[in-house]
Amino acid sequence: MTTLGIIGSGHIGTAVATLAQRAGVQTVLANSRGPESLTDKVAELGDQISAGTVAEAAAQDIVVLTIPLVATREFPAEILAGKVVIDTSNYYPSRDGRIPELDSNQTTVSELLSAHLVGSRYVKGFNNIAARHLPQLARPAGAADRSALPLGSDDPEALAQATALLDTLGWDAVPVTPLAETWRVETDTIAYTTPYFDPDTTDAGGEDSRPVSAESLRETIAAATRVDTGARTV
Repeated sequence: MTTLGIIGSGHIGTAVATLAQRAGVQTVLANSRGPESLTDKVAELGDQISAGTVAEAAAQDIVVLTIPLVATREFPAEILAGKVVIDTSNYYPSRDGRIPELDSNQTTVSELLSAHLVGSRYVKGFNNIAARHLPQLARPAGAADRSALPLGSDDPEALAQATALLDTLGWDAVPVTPLAETWRVETDTIAYTTPYFDPDTTDAGGEDSRPVSAESLRETIAAATRVDTGARTV
């Protein structure tokens, strides 16, 4: 069975680890503070999740890189060479600082990261959804209310592997190719978080999500318009 490495233990990293635990996927979770900082978290997540170093997480079959965009500038790309890497990053100027090539829409976050992670088999994923909605909406294959997430890549084989992982974790996938088109699922577009959010269904357990089928997501992505990134302040 495919093993998973997750680099970054924030909201998205923890949500993906939760899905991996449910699906029985052996996973190494890592962050910049070291495995000892994750003792309580992995105990809470379950026995499929272990704490490790960044290098140990990077050694798994598929790696989810879920760190702030600003931190990727210093990330040692060489440890991910040859790996299928699912990058979850988004651009938030208030956190990441201004990045001229993104402000001018000269490139996409995905293209920027793909160029930095040279040698890896890059896939964009898990970036257009609130973390809490990942476990809320996961469903078994064939479920009538199964939801979909976009995956962007210029590497067909890496895209296929990422799609298989999503299927195992309880999600369908909608390809967004080439990477130059992944602006369609970046922040401020209609495909970013809003499709999965339904405030009218909030219940006592905190559920506030709604299923989004692959067909519905494809239509939303196709209808997206590019925003003026340079005007953003957050």
